[in-house]
Amino acid sequence: MPQALAVCKHSCCGNTHDLVRFSPASPAIDQHTTDRHARQMTLFSFDSYHVLLAGTGMVIIAAHWLPRFISGREPAASALLVLLGMAAFFIPGMPQAPNPLTQPYPWELLAEWCVIIGLFATGLRIDKVGSFIRFLPTIRLLSVAMPLTILALAIVGWQFAGMTLAGALLLGAVLAPTDPVLAGDVQVGPPQEGGEHPVRYALTTEAGLNDGLAFPFVHLGILFASAGVLTWDMAGEWLLRDVIWRIALGGLAGVAAGWLLGRVLFYWPRNNPLARTQTGIIALAGVLVAYGGAELVEGYGFIAAFVAGVVLRRQEQDDEYHLRLHDFAEAVEHALTAVLLVALGAAFPALWPYLDWPHALIGLALIFIIRPVIGWCSLYRTGLAWRPRAVIAFYGVRGIGSVYYLAYAGHNVELVNEEALWATVAFTILLSTLVHGLTAGIAVERVTARNLDPADDPASRA
Repeated sequence: MPQALAVCKHSCCGNTHDLVRFSPASPAIDQHTTDRHARQMTLFSFDSYHVLLAGTGMVIIAAHWLPRFISGREPAASALLVLLGMAAFFIPGMPQAPNPLTQPYPWELLAEWCVIIGLFATGLRIDKVGSFIRFLPTIRLLSVAMPLTILALAIVGWQFAGMTLAGALLLGAVLAPTDPVLAGDVQVGPPQEGGEHPVRYALTTEAGLNDGLAFPFVHLGILFASAGVLTWDMAGEWLLRDVIWRIALGGLAGVAAGWLLGRVLFYWPRNNPLARTQTGIIALAGVLVAYGGAELVEGYGFIAAFVAGVVLRRQEQDDEYHLRLHDFAEAVEHALTAVLLVALGAAFPALWPYLDWPHALIGLALIFIIRPVIGWCSLYRTGLAWRPRAVIAFYGVRGIGSVYYLAYAGHNVELVNEEALWATVAFTILLSTLVHGLTAGIAVERVTARNLDPADDPASRA
């Protein structure tokens, strides 16, 4: 009897592979063929993948459409993306989002793309770097507020939530940095828009740098969690390698990538620079060069992505091509972020059982006590009046960077408190998108709409 050939065509490559030879009379094959034909003849077959596409699209549209009936503010969409993503979990046929407890790597990759593109776009927004006095609030937020926030969160998690010291330290490092992706409503405007109020300038530059500067503390938490003890030798190696070396290389790689990209865009070749094409895809390419190059030399790619945007913005500052680059990067960032927030909402039901009151109080304490108090104290003697100082202290938005850092840690080390860590981070992000997303625009607009007098702007007294 002649033999027939069973083949399998993989969608990923389209190649045909010889799997097994079988007889046409094989009952197993006949059943398989029958089932396949039955599926093909079904009028409405609800494939879970197509349900996922349709459901995600509906959630994203609804999240951006519904706020317009109330305030019209886009930041409200961040909270709705999470909440509607949670509701989409109950749509019949909707597949579950990857569980970050068992599949952290997809979360790490998607969050990584969101952050690096957001950092580059943030760097492009800064029209004027300013003097040391103007940058002083940012320095204080990075060098004082962030380390003290990590310490405070570690103590709260260790003493009041019953976490291990390593887990509590990692939680502090994950939640301490503010977010360059979800904080658009408190940041400076697009390139060449001007009006960089000290409040917006401080929050923008803080968000641009502290995602990268939090990485050493994440590495410290991972080191502590994997070794179980922290010796002076380990601490010294961490200081030299993870703090000094990698931060310096990240900054240098960002400067080099930004300068080189500026040359290619605006000067080489002299009569036909790449900027004439007006294509925005170069923004994505620039992110990849800066981030990938920094990581190849063991530097912090997050720092490189932001610095590259700032350095590129310094070249041909009046060229409208900067706005095209920014708009393209921001559009990609918004698309990726929307998908990630919907996925976070869909994953929330799997994390909810691990969220108890002690861990929920960590998020509440961070948003309403730890960041506002430490931020306020760190801005002492920076020349800011009390109102701008209070707004900067309170509006430290938490978001996508925390997802990346925790997924990165979960992918690289076995975490004892992993369930509680993910539940706490997810709850804190949801709380931040609700509290900050719904109020930041109004608060920042009120403080920046006032006529800027010398008491409000430290740069005016430089």
